[in-house]
Amino acid sequence: MNVLVVGGAGYLGGAVVDLLLKSAHQVRVYDALLYEECYRKPVDFVYGDVRDDDHLRTELAWADALVWLAAVVGDRACDLNPDVTVRINEKSVAGLAQNFSGRIVFTSSCSIYGSQSGRTLTETSPLDPLSLYASTKLAAERYLAKKNAIVFRLGTMFGVGDNFARVRLDLVVNTFALQAIQHGKITIFGGNQFRPLLHVRDAARAVVDAIASSHTGIFNLHRQNVRISDLACQIRNHFPDLIIENVDIPARDARDYRVSSDKARALLGFRPIHSIDEGIEQVEELLQTNRLKQPDNPRYANDRYLASVGQQAIMTQAPMIPGSGGNGRAREVGTTVAIGRPAEREEAPAAA
Repeated sequence: MNVLVVGGAGYLGGAVVDLLLKSAHQVRVYDALLYEECYRKPVDFVYGDVRDDDHLRTELAWADALVWLAAVVGDRACDLNPDVTVRINEKSVAGLAQNFSGRIVFTSSCSIYGSQSGRTLTETSPLDPLSLYASTKLAAERYLAKKNAIVFRLGTMFGVGDNFARVRLDLVVNTFALQAIQHGKITIFGGNQFRPLLHVRDAARAVVDAIASSHTGIFNLHRQNVRISDLACQIRNHFPDLIIENVDIPARDARDYRVSSDKARALLGFRPIHSIDEGIEQVEELLQTNRLKQPDNPRYANDRYLASVGQQAIMTQAPMIPGSGGNGRAREVGTTVAIGRPAEREEAPAAA
């Protein structure tokens, strides 16, 4: 099949594309390179923005199947410019539903469950989106409800996905590992809240396997539910001198939920193989061997990067050089939207 990966240059996209390159599929990546300066992976590539309906529609005509990963991701990142968030996360998916009849694999988020402590949530549990990010993901799910689509509500991802895409250091496992190495200390706000965790490569495997599947509908994906305070203790197993500071005030992020992935295990054969310890070790190896020149660079954290650019137009599609697109077509696009604003007070991402 011809598989178009929208957002294929991102954190999860990097791992997805690596797996697809080992398959019999013909692969093309469509991405605006929001966080990247270049894209050099050996795969057909089209530089494009999901808000450019005409350009995207051309690529949809090529595809038999679509993996949709493009989004403004994270509560704080989405709050920087709500209009842009809604246009990218929600309205672009509405356009997709209207203009594509092939197979769709879409990544949503367990964030839509909000704060529901004391029980394990399934795909039919009540929803309680507490943020713009969660609300736009829920709206996108509903646009795809009658399509040949499988929707994955992903747990909080961790680990290193591939050797090209930037690693995210604003996800709780990766963040704690970074803080342990840099400061020898983790500060936790609250700590009793639960998160379902999932290695980025396990998420990628589920996405790729779903392309040829006949299953549709919504599936939770996670490896294990972990209390934030327990995760901090697991980090200390890797860094014995680590200081864990508990601050007895609620985290700004009020999410607290545990999920079940039994449906995905039973119907899809979902079997995550990458552990939290493995993810910690991957981040540790990157940092201890100085493979990240500036770990504090805002580009490794979605909200910090978008806030750091202030009112600069970070979502501009520059004119393409003739013949530069994956399909050989040149296109000039002038869409410009400022998304950032000055960064707010930092809070330890105990609930990232």
